[in-house]
Amino acid sequence: MISQYSHTPMMQQYLKLKAENPDILLFYRMGDFYELFYDDAKKAAQLLDISLTKRGQSAGEPIPMAGVPYHAVEGYLAKLVALGESVAICEQIGDPVAAKGPVERKVVRIVTPGTVSDEALLPERKDNLVAALYAEKNVFAIATLDMASGRFLISELPSSEALAAELQRVQPVEILYPEDFSAAKILNNYKGLRRRPIWEFELVTAINLLNRQFATQSLVGFGVEKAVVALCAAGCLLHYAQETQRTPLPHINAIHLMQNSDTILLDAATRRNLELTQNLSGGVEATLASILDKCVTPMGSRLLKRWIHQPIRDVERLKNRQKTILALQKNARISPLQPLLQQVGDMERILARVALRSARPRDLTRLRTALAQLPEIKSLSHNLTSSLDRLVQQMGDFDELYQVLEKAIIELPPQLIRDGGVIATGYNAELDEWRSLADGATQYLDELEMRERSQTGIDTLKIGFNAVHGYYIQISAAQSHKAPLHYVRRQTLKNAERYIIPELKTYEDKVLKAKGASLSLEKQLYEELFDLLLPHLGELQLAALALAELDVLTNLAERAETLEYVMPTFSSLRGVNIQAGRHPVVEQMLKEPFIANAVRLNEQRHLLVVTGPNMGGKSTYMRQIALITLMAYIGSFVPADSAEIGPIDRIFTRIGASDDLASGRSTFMVEMTEMANILHQSTAHSLVLIDEIGRGTSTYDGLSLAWACAKWLAQKTQSLTLFATHYFELTSLPNQFKGVANVHLDAREHNDKIAFMHSVEEGAASKSYGLAVAALAGVPKQVIQLAKQKLAQLEQFSQQTKQAYDHPQQDLAFADGVQNIAEIEPLTKPSKIEIALSELDPDELSPKQALEAIYHLKKLLVEEI
Repeated sequence: MISQYSHTPMMQQYLKLKAENPDILLFYRMGDFYELFYDDAKKAAQLLDISLTKRGQSAGEPIPMAGVPYHAVEGYLAKLVALGESVAICEQIGDPVAAKGPVERKVVRIVTPGTVSDEALLPERKDNLVAALYAEKNVFAIATLDMASGRFLISELPSSEALAAELQRVQPVEILYPEDFSAAKILNNYKGLRRRPIWEFELVTAINLLNRQFATQSLVGFGVEKAVVALCAAGCLLHYAQETQRTPLPHINAIHLMQNSDTILLDAATRRNLELTQNLSGGVEATLASILDKCVTPMGSRLLKRWIHQPIRDVERLKNRQKTILALQKNARISPLQPLLQQVGDMERILARVALRSARPRDLTRLRTALAQLPEIKSLSHNLTSSLDRLVQQMGDFDELYQVLEKAIIELPPQLIRDGGVIATGYNAELDEWRSLADGATQYLDELEMRERSQTGIDTLKIGFNAVHGYYIQISAAQSHKAPLHYVRRQTLKNAERYIIPELKTYEDKVLKAKGASLSLEKQLYEELFDLLLPHLGELQLAALALAELDVLTNLAERAETLEYVMPTFSSLRGVNIQAGRHPVVEQMLKEPFIANAVRLNEQRHLLVVTGPNMGGKSTYMRQIALITLMAYIGSFVPADSAEIGPIDRIFTRIGASDDLASGRSTFMVEMTEMANILHQSTAHSLVLIDEIGRGTSTYDGLSLAWACAKWLAQKTQSLTLFATHYFELTSLPNQFKGVANVHLDAREHNDKIAFMHSVEEGAASKSYGLAVAALAGVPKQVIQLAKQKLAQLEQFSQQTKQAYDHPQQDLAFADGVQNIAEIEPLTKPSKIEIALSELDPDELSPKQALEAIYHLKKLLVEEI
């Protein structure tokens, strides 16, 4: 193996820096390019579709090389970050003139998917989070950080399933986890995974690190001191943030503990099925957010999505949001406020870049524009509701900062401070003097050019400048023989000669010195602006939060007005009572009017068995009830004539299923896993939506499972449940259990054709209409006719079976869960069922065990039949 010291000095420097960052791409600054070498070059060439070349030799071998121009680096970084890659940015920090050997370089920051703050690298209307996970003694913790805002949250959860649901909610782009993480299997579908050493999760180290960051002596003031497992995750996350940014992080100034009791819990399946911010295809179209989110600021849009994913249970806060929406409507403040808020822009992320001292000139002009809107925004929002007054107070008074920015920066500055011309004339007298000297060049050069033409008699003579040769006198080749002796040739072109004279050289040195001094002073003054802003960072962040919340509330007021939503009311009694409810998304997708429907769930009527044909609207009906409930619990108005909603602690959905091939789980296994979670976790205050449970197995087993699940929800948990099914045997549930009722989606059939009425009626559906729906879907008429014949045979066989056993068929072949199975008379003695039942105590079964028992017993029962 060739020693590192066999390499050239520059490659030795590179290899040392690369050894410190072995697992990520190293962008190594060389002049106007960031270069990559060896394996990094090969990888970058493939990912970025750039040329792979070779750069001489080192240690006797050609060096693979690829590069990107430094002035266009953001586009390349954005592409790499989107692919889940991290990049170490290595800059020249030494003076090339004073350097002996290679210019000194060091890694100044590490760009990772979860810790970026640059505007070009961030999704504008979506949070960009890095998360750290940790588990200890059956407590699972997650810490999340939004580097672009400084929002730092922790949470402790009781199970890996709950942690998986939380990950599904926050959708981090980067996840840190310890080497011995016990729940690593839940990370299978995530990108940006980073395994971290165990010592980074050590509690004492974490507490010390957090106290140093917040300049505190303890964490008691944040109310997080007892969440020790979550603090371990937070310590690793903060360490990672500091490691990647290589600069102070003053915008991360607090840590908040999220409590499950504060919000309505939604599991991963529910978030997916309700299509809150992402549809089932992975896009953002036709989602609840796509309908509700017309916020005029990116930070308002991100806040609304957080509200949607975390509906709150604090009714007083919800009522305050409703009052604010109502006040904005009644006082006609929506139209005047939204243009002003639009001018505020993404103040939250601009402040993060100010904190990191990476804000660009146009960031500061946008901040200046935002501050300029505050007086009018506050005036329009004042004295309407107590909540709005709180927001107005939180917006603060930044008139002095606005005046500084107004005086310091020109109206339309260049993109980068290195281009100069950012600081306004009149802000600094010394800068104005240097600029005057540099700008005076034009008049002087014009006078010199006229004088030299006159003295030499050369009419093609002109004075020019370029970055390589500086100032020069140019004469056409045809007249170059007339050049005076004191003209010193500087460059020969095809049709001209270029010269320099002592007077022009002296002036060139003077101008270049002025330009260099001007740019250096301008950079210094720009850095001083950060020094002026940073002491006010905390107050500015609070103002940004207030403006984002005002944007969301104004947006919800506009949505309610435009889409004809009404204000829901909250009841202390258990139930959901919606009159003429509409699906908020489907309603906007349809060209014809949406058929509104009611729902009434309460103490006496808490489980509805929903029947009706496929395509009849059962899934839409159930989803709209969940979405209306969720909208109410974010403070939004809802699509209905009226809505009264009682306390809700969780929303569960079991709607549709597909194979989970990555985990080797069948459709039926996915269905049963989701169902078991509902049976274990739901309470009397949970809203539960079940659609077609049991479809993934045989008819007998499926019906038995559906019956058992419905009975469990009706009697055991007594959840507020909508239970859609094609098993008509379940429509007898209301006759056997209290609190159960039938409703159906209406349809009309005529001459083998079906019309879906989409209206919900009381009672069970009269038939399934399956063959009519099949015909509508284009199944050939011959196949439909054969199906009708087979259906007639099956119905006849069903009647014969019923008479032969002298039992109601549903009691025999479709036993209602474990309790009824125990009462069935065996068909033969001794039977397999009797033996199995003798070993079974129904009262001691968990929901999962009950499902397994039913599955097994019904299989035996079908065999005996």
